[in-house]
Amino acid sequence: MKYHPLGRTGQYVSEICLGTMTFHGGAGFWRNIGTLEQKAATDLVRRSLEAGVNFIDTADVYSEGQSEVLLGQALRDLNVKREDVIVATKVRGRTGPGPNDVGLSRGHIMDQIAGSLKRLGLDHVDLYQIHGFDPATPIEETLRALNDLVSRGLVRTIGCSNLAAWQIMKALGISERRGFARFETVQAYYTIAGRDLEREVVPLVLDQGLGIMVWSPLAGGFLSGKFTRDNAGPNDARRAAFDFPPVNKDRAYDIIDAMAAIGKAHGVSVARVALAWLLQRPGVMSVIIGAKSIEQLNDNLAATKLELTAQDVATLDEVSALPKEYPGWMLERQAAGRVPEPKA
Repeated sequence: MKYHPLGRTGQYVSEICLGTMTFHGGAGFWRNIGTLEQKAATDLVRRSLEAGVNFIDTADVYSEGQSEVLLGQALRDLNVKREDVIVATKVRGRTGPGPNDVGLSRGHIMDQIAGSLKRLGLDHVDLYQIHGFDPATPIEETLRALNDLVSRGLVRTIGCSNLAAWQIMKALGISERRGFARFETVQAYYTIAGRDLEREVVPLVLDQGLGIMVWSPLAGGFLSGKFTRDNAGPNDARRAAFDFPPVNKDRAYDIIDAMAAIGKAHGVSVARVALAWLLQRPGVMSVIIGAKSIEQLNDNLAATKLELTAQDVATLDEVSALPKEYPGWMLERQAAGRVPEPKA
C-alpha cells in the first residue's frame, strides 16, 4: 500500500480509501447501493486496515446517517487508535423534510457536524467535505462556517466534492484572501470510462496542490467485469436498479475489451485493471472502493499490486482518450514550441 499527501496538510493517506456507501442501506433509495449490517461492515473495515488502508469515507446522507453509525461502531469494536485512521465525511445533502435541512448554510453545517460526530462517536472529523455546490448559499458563507469548525477543533481538514473547476478556484481565492482554511481535497467521479475530470479539474489540482479522491472508479459497477458487449450484466447488479453514473456504453465496451485482454495477460480481473490504471494517474491521491463482500474487497485491494506495463498504459490511454474540445485543442496548438516535450 502506498501513501500520498493529504493536500498540503503534512498528513498521508492510503492510495485506497474504503467507501462506506454499502453500509446498512437505510429504508429507501440507499438499499440500491448496499445493505451490509454491522458484522459485515466491521469485517470490511478490519480487512481494509489489515491491508494498510488508513482512510475511510462516509457521508451524513448515506443510508440516512446509518453508514456513519456502523462505521463508528466498527472502529470501536476493532479498538482502532484514533490517530491511526483518517475519517472523512460530508455535508450538503437533504437530512430532513424542512426547508433548512439541506444545503451549505452556516446553520445546516453546524447542525450536521454535530450529528455526524454523534453518529460516528468521535470528537473530531479528519476531513469534512462539502458534498456539492449550493446555489442558495454564497461560498464565502460556507467557507467561514467550515473555518470555524477547524478553529474549534471539530474538523482537521476541509475538502469539496462535485464542484466545477471555477468553483473550486473561487473558493481557494476566498480562503487565501480571508485567511480561512482552504480545500485540500477534491472528491470527484473519475474512471477510465469517464475522463472528463482531466479537462479542467485535474490541471487545477496539480497547479494548486490538492489531492483527488476518486468516487465510483468502476463507473457504478459497469467496469466490474460483469458487463460486456454481449452481456448486459446480472439482474442483481447495482446498475440494474440504479443506472448511474452516466456512461457512454458503446465507447465503454471498447475500453472493457481492451482491459479484458490486458487482464487476461496478467491473470487478473477487469476491475483490477481499471483500478490500477486510475492509481497511476496524475493528481490521484486515493481511490475510494465500496465493496459488498470480502472477496470483492480483496480483488479491489489487489489492484495496488498490479504493475501495468508501459504498453498496457498506452493501450488504455488511447482507447479511452477524450475527444478534443475547445479551448483544449487551441491551448494544445498554441503550446507547441513553448512547452518542452515530455521525455520518453
